[in-house]
Amino acid sequence: MSLIGNILWIILGGFLAFLGYVVGGVVLCITIIGIPFGVQCFKIAVLALLPFGKEVVTHAHGVGIIDTVFNIVWVILFGIWIALHHVFWALICAVTIIGLPFAKQHMKLARLAFTPFGLEIK
Repeated sequence: MSLIGNILWIILGGFLAFLGYVVGGVVLCITIIGIPFGVQCFKIAVLALLPFGKEVVTHAHGVGIIDTVFNIVWVILFGIWIALHHVFWALICAVTIIGLPFAKQHMKLARLAFTPFGLEIK
């Protein structure tokens, strides 16, 4: 089921989301200060390309103080807008029963996009 879901996801816009995150990651990695944030964009890009069959979990060591500080900066600069974007599309997808699996994937992406530091994809 995840293979079919991932294929449909890519066709229906997942590839464009992937490209957006990759471009954002490259732009952020141009500066020294933006490298940690660019790495998180690449992490989100992987999930944006193939979200079915994967889950977002907290690191085994937990979320440290540096992760918390970076998450606060991320939320203020990027995270709130990216997460709201995914929540919007989740609501649009949830209007129909057939779109519910896609809405679930958007909510997974919203969680990762809101506070990506300290989370990993399994």
